[in-house]
Amino acid sequence: MPVPAPRQGETLAAGGAPAAPSPRSAEGPPAVSGSASAPASAPPASGPAQAPPLTLLVIEDDPSVAFSVPDKLDTGGRRVRLRTARNLTEAERLLTDDVDCILLDLALDIRQAGEELDTLRQVLRLAPGHAVLVLTAEADAERGAEAVRVGAQDYLFRDELDGRALGRAIRYAVERKRADAAQRQLTESRLRGQENRRLERGLLPKPLLEGSELRFAARYRPGRSRALLGGDFYDTVRTPDGTVHAMIGDVCGHGPDEAALGVLLRIAWRSLTLAGLCGDELLGTLQKVLENERASDEIFATLCTLDIAPDGRRAGLCLAGHPAPLVVREGRRVKLLHYDDGGPALGVLPRARWPRRQVELGGIWSLMMYTDGLIEGRVGQGRQRLGQEGIVEVIGGLRDRGLGGEELLDAAMAEVRELNGGELTDDVAVLLLDRDRGRGRDHGPDRGRGRGPGGR
Repeated sequence: MPVPAPRQGETLAAGGAPAAPSPRSAEGPPAVSGSASAPASAPPASGPAQAPPLTLLVIEDDPSVAFSVPDKLDTGGRRVRLRTARNLTEAERLLTDDVDCILLDLALDIRQAGEELDTLRQVLRLAPGHAVLVLTAEADAERGAEAVRVGAQDYLFRDELDGRALGRAIRYAVERKRADAAQRQLTESRLRGQENRRLERGLLPKPLLEGSELRFAARYRPGRSRALLGGDFYDTVRTPDGTVHAMIGDVCGHGPDEAALGVLLRIAWRSLTLAGLCGDELLGTLQKVLENERASDEIFATLCTLDIAPDGRRAGLCLAGHPAPLVVREGRRVKLLHYDDGGPALGVLPRARWPRRQVELGGIWSLMMYTDGLIEGRVGQGRQRLGQEGIVEVIGGLRDRGLGGEELLDAAMAEVRELNGGELTDDVAVLLLDRDRGRGRDHGPDRGRGRGPGGR
């Protein structure tokens, strides 16, 4: 059995010349009248495109008020499509996405034995994204003001309705609701951004080098716009035996999922290192972590790890598909720590091995680890990439100028961007460790610490 439609009316009014109101009858729904315009067969008038009509839903159980609304509309030539409902049940059925404004008579609370402003609160719950106007008696202005405090955009006096005031109130309510929604979205977006920045800042590493004579510095710049964290990751810790462990890695991709995976791998590396693992055993365990946490089998990560002996003169190096570090020894030029027998990236081969190579560092040295975002920028307008040999030249030139530590990293990042002709598109992480026997104990409480990812 078909369900009878609610008793409702719809009228299309245009520019102060409204169509006749829809008649109501007890037998069924009212007829829907057309607009007071030219016949359908007439050709459309030329001129600027007319604004789409506004749709007004009137919730009013008094026919005298509902019928008078079309006659009072004056919207400056903009058409208004009217729908009428006697109660909330009918209003809910008529409340579609194309409704721009709701006109509610507050007398419904009294006539339908509702609580104070209860009907308005129900309308606001049903239509949180719609503009709402309320009608009230002139002697009950305080009730209208309270309705605005509850959430209505404005209130009108029932006995003083006129076309200009009603039309202006509808336009104002619609625009105010849009402005409020835009402001709310902007505020929510700003709060989410602040929360994300706090979260990402908290996930950046804090080096654990207390007691080490090594000086530490790092720079971090994600490729994602307005992000603080990318798929690159690094960390440095000192174990109780005096060994300094350093790591830098890169998860393929640049989105938030890759950033989260990078943080997970960094924390796993720190935990495994503090538990005593290193070299092939550590990398094999990290690969298992990656395989269980990655979103797809195509995700992989490159990694470079160093464990520097307590005397600072030698280190163990493991490469998993990652660029080799740079080293500057006392009285020598910058060079790559070439490592031809490194293993594949993590997540590529299920039973891979990563040989550990012993590296002699000497007494005074600087060692720079980096991700490929630093060397994949272009040189000039051509297609040539900077590459590992190019970064060796850049760092060598900066060292010849006497730069080191924080200044060296800042100058290197600036020169690489300049060679690229603008900002780099990939994530970039750079980590620098220095050992100077003559000044190793002159840094007081800052020994073994650097600004880390700050100072961008």
